[in-house]
Amino acid sequence: MTFPTDCFMDRRRFIHTLALAASAPALSVPTRAADEKIGPLRPDAGQILELPEGYSYTVVSRAGDLMDDGLRVPEAHDGMAAFPGKDGRIILVCNHELSPAQQDKGAFVGEFADLPEDVAAKLYDQGGGKTPGAGGTTTTVYNPDTRATERQHLSLAGTEWNCAGGPTPWGSWLSCEESFASPGMGMSAGRFVHRDKWHGYVFEVPASEQGLVDPIPLRAMGKFEHEAAAVHERTGIVYLTEDRHHSLFYRFMPKVPGKLRKGGKLQALTIDEKPSFMTHNWSGSPNIVAGESLPVRWIDLEYVDPRENNLRLRGAAEGAATFARGEGLCTDGENFAFTCTIGGSARLGQVFAYQPSPFEGQANEQDSPGELTLIAEATHESILRNADNINFAPWGDLIVCEDTSSHCGLVGIRPDGSQYQLADNAYSNSELAGVCFSPDGKTLFVNVQYPGTTLAITGPFPT
Repeated sequence: MTFPTDCFMDRRRFIHTLALAASAPALSVPTRAADEKIGPLRPDAGQILELPEGYSYTVVSRAGDLMDDGLRVPEAHDGMAAFPGKDGRIILVCNHELSPAQQDKGAFVGEFADLPEDVAAKLYDQGGGKTPGAGGTTTTVYNPDTRATERQHLSLAGTEWNCAGGPTPWGSWLSCEESFASPGMGMSAGRFVHRDKWHGYVFEVPASEQGLVDPIPLRAMGKFEHEAAAVHERTGIVYLTEDRHHSLFYRFMPKVPGKLRKGGKLQALTIDEKPSFMTHNWSGSPNIVAGESLPVRWIDLEYVDPRENNLRLRGAAEGAATFARGEGLCTDGENFAFTCTIGGSARLGQVFAYQPSPFEGQANEQDSPGELTLIAEATHESILRNADNINFAPWGDLIVCEDTSSHCGLVGIRPDGSQYQLADNAYSNSELAGVCFSPDGKTLFVNVQYPGTTLAITGPFPT
């Protein structure tokens, strides 16, 4: 995604500023007052999402609607990114987090035999002709001038539990399977299903494609319960999170930057001189405190396409740091922020920053190593609860989607560490997901995951 240059520089300073403020009282006991530039939230007559005065939303995508390819919009809208299209249009690529047991919630109507041959041929997993993967991605062309959806189609099919992912600087979406499923009969979402293939991979979906892409798993990027991905623009290195209670933070070193199918090397982050370091802070005495920056190293991982779900266990045994359910991940092109949804003593979530080395990925990177910093940890006093998807706002804040038991919202974190509500789902128990901004920064997109709705939000955003 691209943003105005002045906003870009603000965001590049954000991580450093927030790290300095992280131990201040504003972060440990964040203000509950509304943001003075945004204002308090107002009830929504449409009963979808509460927003501040002067803000409004347009429904861009709704589960069950008929798409231009004759298929229906799947349910469970999750991770998403916005790309520039022709003549000011915006292209949205959106994940749908569905299992093969959820055929009634997917894009297909009727039996597998009823699918057109050209669609069936592009399914990653046909499920023995009975339970094909119901997950994947849809691509939507949205006109911000008319606030109308102009085209929508299925763009990745036959995968499962497509949770988050991330955009690439070369105009594609990395769709991540939060799965580790093997071929044959098994249980999924409480039902027996058949699978033809292994799952737990990353798939690349070019935003410009007009139909279904060839579903090629990027095996060198590892097989595990993937969550999100983000690309370092300077080097082409891809960083990855994993949604497990004791997960790793990964980086993928491509052989050819921008050509992920050509393979590369998968590594895991370890804290320098602190092997197998736990960042969870679940005990009364935290292992890492807000504002603390720890130098890191990266260790090579072997057998990254395993038949047993043990990649994170092997990595931790070799010294990799572990995290409390790595979730959302975003970048300003140089720096990174990611969430751990059950980290902290209250298990209400953490936000970390990773600042790459000036020599990231090079032989001399330990001369000035990258750093891991805890920049926010939710408490019972904070606004933020169970941080999930995350993104940088054009005005310099971090915007975080919540995945909690009720009233999931969008929470802003300012550079001084204080927090405010930007939106609230007061009308269902669905989490919010896929927060992203249009290339010009004027429209905010977000998903209400269940049953599945994409909203385009406009208003007097801060500048």
